[in-house]
Order: sequence, then C-alpha cells, then structure tokens
Amino acid sequence: MTGRILGLDPGERRIGVALSDPLGMIASPHSVIDQRKQDVATELRRLVDEEEVTRIVIGLPVSLVGQERSAAQKARAFGALVADATGIEPVYADERFTSNVAERALLEGNVSRADRRATRDKVAAAVMLQGYLDGPYSREREAPDAEGEPPGDS
Repeated sequence: MTGRILGLDPGERRIGVALSDPLGMIASPHSVIDQRKQDVATELRRLVDEEEVTRIVIGLPVSLVGQERSAAQKARAFGALVADATGIEPVYADERFTSNVAERALLEGNVSRADRRATRDKVAAAVMLQGYLDGPYSREREAPDAEGEPPGDS
C-alpha cells in the first residue's frame, strides 16, 4: 500500500507533525498544531485529505524500562480523538529521546533559540516517524506478497 504516513508527537500544548514520502521511506518535519489556537480535529482531517495519508503513527512516551505511565495514557486518549477525526486507527511508536535528538540536531545546525522552539516539535515528530519507518513498518513493507514475491517485483 502506498500513501503518506502522518507522524504525530503530541505534547501538552503543541503537536509536532511529520509526513513520510509517498513510498513510506523518508520522514520529514511538516508543521506544528497549537492546541490553544487551532482545532485539532479539523487540522488532522485537512492533513489526511490534502496529503493523502493512509496511516497515522502517534509517538508513545514510555519510561526507560518500557512502562507506560500517565503521558502514555494521554497519548492513547489522543489516538482515540485522531481515529474519530480521521477514520484511521493510529498505530503507536516509541518516542523516547526524540525531543533530545531533535534539540541536538537543531543545536548542531546553529538554529537560534527562538527558531528551535518553533521547530523542535515537528523535528521530534520526524525523528519518531523515521524510527517507525526504519523499524516494524519497513519489515511490513518488504514482506513478500501472497505469491512469495517481494513488493514491486513483477
């Protein structure tokens, strides 16, 4: 199945948004949804329609030992809102350290403090989504079809 994959990194105020390429191989930062200024459901429906999204991945904050706590419960509740708004049942991906990786990359790129604040959430979403694309999704994408042929081989 081709189509873009939408990556969402929900926070208390902002939701980082990333999108894959149509083949689902490369994640790119897209935007930030400010929950205080924008209607999240409307924005999600617009993104799904405009970008031809076929799958949604939500960052799931888990502890260092892999346990889900209150932040993970909030992410799963957000997933229910996403499913209601878009009709697409989301999948979840580990988002441990994505904000740290994003911050480090922006610092190494000499991005100013103000620009880092505006960019960090969508970069963190792209880091999370790329991890998903490189992990279980890549194995699913490369799995042989019913005739035993790898995808794209005809």
